[in-house]
Order: sequence, then C-alpha cells, then structure tokens
Amino acid sequence: MAKSSSGRGQVGSSHFQNATVVLGQRIMQYRADTRVLHPRYLHYVFQSPSLQHQFGSHEGSGSVVSHIRVGDCFKFKIPLPPLDVQREIAELLGTLDDRITLLRETNATLEAIAQALFKSWFVDFDPVRAKAEGRQPEGMDAATAALFPDSFEESELGLVPRGWKYMSLKEVTAIFDSQRVPLSGQERAKRQGSYPYYGAAALMDWVDDYLFDGIYLLTGEDGSVADSAGYPITQYVWGKIWVNNHAHVLQGKNGVSTEHLMLWIKQTNIEPYITGAVQAKLSQSNMWRIPFLMPSNGIAEAFGTLIAPLYESVRHNAEQAKTLTQLRDTLLPRLISGQLRLPEAEALVEEAVGA
Repeated sequence: MAKSSSGRGQVGSSHFQNATVVLGQRIMQYRADTRVLHPRYLHYVFQSPSLQHQFGSHEGSGSVVSHIRVGDCFKFKIPLPPLDVQREIAELLGTLDDRITLLRETNATLEAIAQALFKSWFVDFDPVRAKAEGRQPEGMDAATAALFPDSFEESELGLVPRGWKYMSLKEVTAIFDSQRVPLSGQERAKRQGSYPYYGAAALMDWVDDYLFDGIYLLTGEDGSVADSAGYPITQYVWGKIWVNNHAHVLQGKNGVSTEHLMLWIKQTNIEPYITGAVQAKLSQSNMWRIPFLMPSNGIAEAFGTLIAPLYESVRHNAEQAKTLTQLRDTLLPRLISGQLRLPEAEALVEEAVGA
C-alpha cells in the first residue's frame, strides 16, 4: 500500500510533499499506492489521534532519543474508505490548510511592508534625504512630506534629521509588569480555559481568566531574552490574555503607537543591556537605557496612522487562521473515523472559509 525510506525528524510528526508523506523521527517517507490510497489522505490519517496513539505505542525507548523502529513502520492500521471518499476528505481538509497557509503568507507580506516603511522613515531617512536634495519624497502625500525636515544635525549617536532626538525608551513606553501573575504548571492544569497564557517567548497554555485586554508588545525579561544575533525575542499580542512574570508587557505612548515601538525594538541589538551569567535577563532598568529615536509628534502620529490598517489586517488574518486551524483539528479525526458525514463537514468549511 505504501513504500518507505528512512531519515530523521520528530517522532510522530508528518508533512506532505510531492505526493509523499514524511513521518519522523528518523524520517520515514511513505509513498502511497495511488490505486487504493490517496497520498494527501494518508498525510491527514497520520495526523489523526488514532495514528498518533499507534505511533506512541510503537515508539522505542532509546538512551538518547525516542524512535519508531523500522520494523514497525508497516504495522500501523489506517481506515481505508473508497478512494473517491479519501480524495474528498483530503480536498476538504486541504482547502483549510491552503487557506491557513495563504493567511500566514499574507501576514508575512504585510509585516514586511510595515518593516520597509519603518526602515525608510526611521533608519535610512529617505524622506529627509529627498527633501535635502530638493526632491519630493516618494510614496507619500504633500501633507505628510511637509512634516519632514530637509536637513540633518549631530546627536550623541550620530546624524539625525533636524529636530529629532534620542530619548530613553521609557519616555515612549507604557509598562504593565506590575499586573503580571505567574501560574505554575499544576495551577494551569486546574484552570484550563480559552484565554492565552504567554511566557517570555511563546504562547504556553490556555487558562480560564485574563489579566490584560488590548494590543501589547511582549519582550522577554529573563530566560528567552534575545536570539543568537542579540536581537530581542518579541511577541505581538492582542485581546484578552494572561502573561507570566518572564515577559515585559508594553504599549507605546506619547504619540508612539505600539506597532512603532515594536518595529524599533525589533531592529535594536540588546546584548549591551542583558545581564546574567547563567540565565539571561533584561531588567526593567536596563530596558529603559535603550535609546529611542523620537521624530516630531506629527511624524510619529502619521506613521502610526499609516501602519494601523496593516496591523489590523494582520490581527484579523491571524484570528481567521486560528479559527480555521481549530476547525481542521476538530474535523480531521471525525472525518478519518467516519463519525462525520462529508456534506456536513463541507458546509462547516464553506461557512468558515467564506467568513
């Protein structure tokens, strides 16, 4: 029914590529016999709880890593409905996956646009350079262009547009660290719910209550503080959330949007501000030593207005991707097991994708 070859990956994980299903940890490549088995259907079967349970029961115990023995690779039992039903299930779940991928790719593009605008205005100073050379700044209306100066002046950190100045990050940042509350793993296990629980670098869990409601920038305080190049670990979050005491909780203030603040922090190497020989730490006092280049209030507000629709779309797309992911994860085991009829699932997918 399927041929396999070996390699390396995570135990029980799978992905679909060129009609081949790849299963880790020592990567097993399964190529379906298309006379009886649809390749993408096999991919989804491998993601189902039933197969994941089988992977666990066949998992060998090694001294260093866990693995599935090569001799067990054909012992897994899978449901095998008619080929046309397999195809319909694969296409239905594939529609969701394709839509999720498109939403994520769109968000990557939107964020790249915002980063390019930020770099043009606040790193390369393109509008100022254009006016200094007697040219009209590109990509903006006359009212926005008029906000920019036409020359540079010296600052303690080099040339900056005339009238701009470096100030402490504290002057443009509202901080909410005093409202954070850590929950142990045992506490979270007793308080499972629908609100995201964030740590220093990632979403860690879901709990039954929230501490914050709004749009925030999270930066690691200790543990996962910076990447290997020294740039900060950040999370752009929104809605009703819980944050533990390993992440600073920030918003922009004094005319600087939270997104503007985020774009500035993300391009700042923070190694000089990190302490801790055993565990890296970015203390609040050291974070306030990070300089922020403040333009005029008019330029800061214009930039915030310009990028606001981009990030509104980012948030909307991320929420839709989350909804579709939850729908896919709900439908997958029920379709694979035959507990849900295809017409019912199709109606749910059509409603979700069309929303």
